[in-house]
Amino acid sequence: MAHARTSYVCLPCRASYKQPYPGTRERRCPRCSEALIHVGSAFAAPRRRDAAGWRTLSVLLHAGVRFHKGCCGGPGYRPRTLGEVRERMAHARLTGEPAARVLVRRELP
Repeated sequence: MAHARTSYVCLPCRASYKQPYPGTRERRCPRCSEALIHVGSAFAAPRRRDAAGWRTLSVLLHAGVRFHKGCCGGPGYRPRTLGEVRERMAHARLTGEPAARVLVRRELP
């Protein structure tokens, strides 16, 4: 039986790699040797030249949001634009709710 593969991301290189999971060793980027971030098996990377998409992804990853498959087959809602991220982060600051929870909510109250 083949091992499951999952996605890892290097933010400085704007690169995504599918690698076997789980693993005991730390994954390193083949381009810059920085540590890769495990993002989950339901991840779809933006194009390398899409700077706004990578900035949005960076905010999500630094807030602790990942792209693991849920019980229904997908990771759920994730914001795709910087405008959505800004709106949600402002809501998190106003309400005191954790950013990771506000970022994955489909609609704001």
